[in-house]
Amino acid sequence: MDTTRGLDADGCIAREGALDKVPAAFGPVVGAVRERITAAFDPTRLHSAYLYGSIPRGTAVPGVSDLDVLLALHHEPTAADRTDAAAVEAALDAEFAQIDGAGVLLFATGTLLSELERHDLGWFVACLCTPLLGPDLAARLPRYRPTSLLARETNGDLALALPGWRERLAAAGTEAELRALSRSVTRRVVRTGFTLVMPRWGGWTSDLTASAEVFAAHYPERADQMRLAAATARTPTTDRGLLAGFIDDLGPWLAAEYTAVHGEKAPRP
Repeated sequence: MDTTRGLDADGCIAREGALDKVPAAFGPVVGAVRERITAAFDPTRLHSAYLYGSIPRGTAVPGVSDLDVLLALHHEPTAADRTDAAAVEAALDAEFAQIDGAGVLLFATGTLLSELERHDLGWFVACLCTPLLGPDLAARLPRYRPTSLLARETNGDLALALPGWRERLAAAGTEAELRALSRSVTRRVVRTGFTLVMPRWGGWTSDLTASAEVFAAHYPERADQMRLAAATARTPTTDRGLLAGFIDDLGPWLAAEYTAVHGEKAPRP
């Protein structure tokens, strides 16, 4: 595990990705992302574009990892923007066998820089996103430390996700739907487990295995479940019983413990 615990010399969370960390196999993918976004979104719409996830962190595995992109727009995303983003996703996924799916998030710059999102989406851009196109919004955001406030505003709303997960599990009719749900549930659970103890640990990591181990040191009675969630996040399951365990046992316990320790995330409109 990183002995710096993901912090810079001043004790602030260091930006985890960089274009020079992109594995060679994904270089053509990143080049195509830049070209397709520039073609689809002109400067009147696009303020800036970012990569996040395993590709800019340098840990992506060809044929396994997905491509994650965030676009900051000058205005609130419209239906046309979402249609264009979906076309970019589909084209990249079809063109490159290196990626297992592409996802493009759309936000207005006003949202990303807002006070309400200062310790959620703002932190996400400043610390977890790697600039790809346009001016970097991180220059207009503060530096961040692994505090209880950051924990609350990033993951203090797990309870709100549980009903939707239950509905998706009940409605899932294909293995692909179950694997997609598995990935969503386990990644969210592990990241919530990590941020629950992040202020006590005093650092940041996006590595799911490391996150589970940090959590396990503080909650040994739930350690095996969290390690299983981290393993399942890497290899999604179609086992309904396993998913139900995460959604109906570990999830509710984690949500309640999170609220007790950090409080609830500020409500969003």
